[in-house]
Amino acid sequence: MNLQAEQFFEKAKKWKEEFYLLREIITENDSLEEDYKWMHPCYTLDGKNVVLIHGFKEYFALLLHKGVLMKDPQNILIKQTENVQSARQIRFKNIEEVEKQRAIIKKYIQEAVKIEQSGQKVELKKASEYPVPEEFQRALDDDKALNESFYALSPGRQKGYLFYFNQAKQSKTRETRIEKYYQNILDGKGIDD
Repeated sequence: MNLQAEQFFEKAKKWKEEFYLLREIITENDSLEEDYKWMHPCYTLDGKNVVLIHGFKEYFALLLHKGVLMKDPQNILIKQTENVQSARQIRFKNIEEVEKQRAIIKKYIQEAVKIEQSGQKVELKKASEYPVPEEFQRALDDDKALNESFYALSPGRQKGYLFYFNQAKQSKTRETRIEKYYQNILDGKGIDD
């Protein structure tokens, strides 16, 4: 057992009993190793993320990192948000739901492990597939240094900026965001650096 994960379980104010049950079910699969990532218990296979336990106000869930590749005969896998490309959740509202679906949960975890063992990869959207907001395109066209710096960024950093700029509904908000991150782009930093 991972010490940080153990502290997560011990300190949980909500979903404590439910988290322990999910942990018990996951650890029945001997090939998974308990780790602690993104402030949550994460179960890995040879260092690769397979399943994570997390809780929210209204529900708690298992996050299957390559859930998009899984068969879903029970139709229980949920895409957490519109922009999630790979992971899928199995959500629960109470411990009875977990107990009732225990065998199903184990099968889904077994499939997630098999997918990881097979080496399958999720084809993620490329940076070039994200739309460039017109305000940012103008800035790129008008500023050679910005253009060169942006396209020198890693594809993940480019996607991060395009996604963030595109989330703004109003042109003024997009312009403000571009101005705010102008120097970061010139410095070769990502949106979260």
